[in-house]
Amino acid sequence: MMFLLTLFLLSVSHADKFEDAYSDLEHYRTIYISENGPRLTVDTAQPKVISRRGGNATLPCKFKRDPSSVPNPKLRIKWTKLTSDYLKEINVFVAMGFHKKSYGPFHGRVHLLNDGENDASLVIADITLEDYGKYKCEIIDGLEDDTTVVTLDLQGIVFPYFPRLGRYILNFYDAEKACRDQDAIVASFEQLYDAWRDGLDWCNAGWLSDGSVQYPITKPREPCGGKNTIPGVRTYGTRDKQKERYDVYCFTSNFRGRFYYLIHPSKVTYDEAVQACKKDGAQMAKVGQMYAAWKLLGYDRCDAGWLADGSVRYPISRPRRRCSPTEAAVRFSGFPDKKQKLYGVYCYKSEK
Repeated sequence: MMFLLTLFLLSVSHADKFEDAYSDLEHYRTIYISENGPRLTVDTAQPKVISRRGGNATLPCKFKRDPSSVPNPKLRIKWTKLTSDYLKEINVFVAMGFHKKSYGPFHGRVHLLNDGENDASLVIADITLEDYGKYKCEIIDGLEDDTTVVTLDLQGIVFPYFPRLGRYILNFYDAEKACRDQDAIVASFEQLYDAWRDGLDWCNAGWLSDGSVQYPITKPREPCGGKNTIPGVRTYGTRDKQKERYDVYCFTSNFRGRFYYLIHPSKVTYDEAVQACKKDGAQMAKVGQMYAAWKLLGYDRCDAGWLADGSVRYPISRPRRRCSPTEAAVRFSGFPDKKQKLYGVYCYKSEK
């Protein structure tokens, strides 16, 4: 009994000392407030939207506010585009009340769908290859904000590319230009992965848009990672964009124009091919245009012809003897001497 009394007195004594030392704590009490969930939520009904170059797309984004919240005339809707390496965001569109602004290459091509009071969906018109990627919808309502991400995917095709001077000579910036010159952009990993699943097999390592270097293998073999390895997209990881040199994987989509083989009385040199297309009111076709015509339009022609980069190719969508006996493909005949008169020419006539 005496032990318990002593313990009680010690506890009271320690308690008194604590209160004396920290008596001012009563002025800094922590108050916990229980809330019934967030006051603002943003979501998308469709995380991926598929369109094509030249088409339109609506990126869905809707938000919900607390019903007890008063209307906020300064509620802000902001759309940004995420770069492939996720290091920065590119402004696309901002709206606050009656004030609206579009930015850079999106200027004049984007607007809000306005399908209801809480709709922030973005409409993109006349889609370009560069529009491909991930977009962030952000709603800012006073001190509350929330976001969602929507991917804009494009119908199209990935193709491996190297220039006339040879393989493994492109740094990342040269690779970007090489794809642009062929009416394409540098492919993303997601695009290359989809192409691999569709059967793309190419043993040369090439740049992708995130600065990594990879290559797709469907038929494992010794020079391409080993005969006993499994199929897949092989990776070298992220490389030095300025110093290191590889091939590149390009991506292209639908075009507005006409791709065709020019019927000509005789085979032509490269310079004669340039003039022949020009005389027909067109220009020499680019590699990306041939791939797009082959993949998206089913273009099939067993005549080897010059293209603008000095290569000779022909597209086969119906495999047959003497053309492409085993598979549908764009056949590559190399970069021959431009003075040879052994080939026809493929032309492209744009539609404004």
